[in-house]
Amino acid sequence: MSGMAPEMTEQRARRPRMPVIDIVRGVAIIAMMAYHLCWDLWYFGFITADVGFDPRWVFFARSILFAFIFLAGVGLVLGHGEGIRWRPFWRRWLLVAGGAVLISIGTYVTFPDSFVYFGVLHAIALFSLFGLPFLFTPLWATGLAALALILPPLFFVHSAFNQKALSWLGFWDVPPPANDLVPVFPWFGVALLGILAARLARKMGLFERLATIQPHNLPARILGFMGRWSLVIYLVHQPILLGIIAPLAGVTGVQQQSQEVQFLSSCQATCEATDTTAALCANYCQCGLEGIKRDDLWEPVFTGLISAGDQAKLEANNRQCSALIYPELDTPNPQ
Repeated sequence: MSGMAPEMTEQRARRPRMPVIDIVRGVAIIAMMAYHLCWDLWYFGFITADVGFDPRWVFFARSILFAFIFLAGVGLVLGHGEGIRWRPFWRRWLLVAGGAVLISIGTYVTFPDSFVYFGVLHAIALFSLFGLPFLFTPLWATGLAALALILPPLFFVHSAFNQKALSWLGFWDVPPPANDLVPVFPWFGVALLGILAARLARKMGLFERLATIQPHNLPARILGFMGRWSLVIYLVHQPILLGIIAPLAGVTGVQQQSQEVQFLSSCQATCEATDTTAALCANYCQCGLEGIKRDDLWEPVFTGLISAGDQAKLEANNRQCSALIYPELDTPNPQ
């Protein structure tokens, strides 16, 4: 480190925490837990709200992600704003990176076709490394870099980025299957916005004012505690939720019932759009449902990950069921 500027030498003095930042992080972790609870309930069929795809739920999820990535940038300035404290940095970084590895392993075991290979913890680990130089660049350069990362995905997409190998960069036109994916473009730009905001706040003396705010009421203490332990909470809350909800769904059969209702509703609407009568469409869709159950095709149909063998079974079932609508055809097709 001999060639490093004086401001980038390691600072060993202990820095006091800002309770306000911990409280904000605690609010974000509660919002994230609430979203994951609703997603799990939707996935297993306990609620009908389309948590995975409804634009309002997607906006809620993106808002929570924005808060976490933005706060990660703020945290870099709070911890290393006047000089990088290398030992605490690497200790924290190894915890985050280790958590990311655990998330990948856990989701690969649970959801092998849509496991998390570059989720929020992976992104925070990478952004923490990439963000260090921006603790010391001119403010205008940090802001310009943030825009250079946030704006391009609004104007450029390409199918080459649909594959896992490149999807972590962003720019896909069809996102690859993953339960969580936080690409460099635009989210590293959000982290830089957090760095920029925190550096501006420090320059304006806002850190000193925020440090004087020391709430001691019970809600503030609970939120502050959750904010300080947000990484641990993030790692353990989903296994706990899934450990309760998944067995309950298996015992009650609610997931299978929900999938059947979703399939019949979607099939009926698609069939009637071809000017086929509702009664014939009901017969056709019920036949299709029985074929999916018979051939054990629930997971391929609902995940969209259909192998060649599964596709052959679906096409054979479609021909059989289409005969209920077009009995005069040898290989009828309602499309």
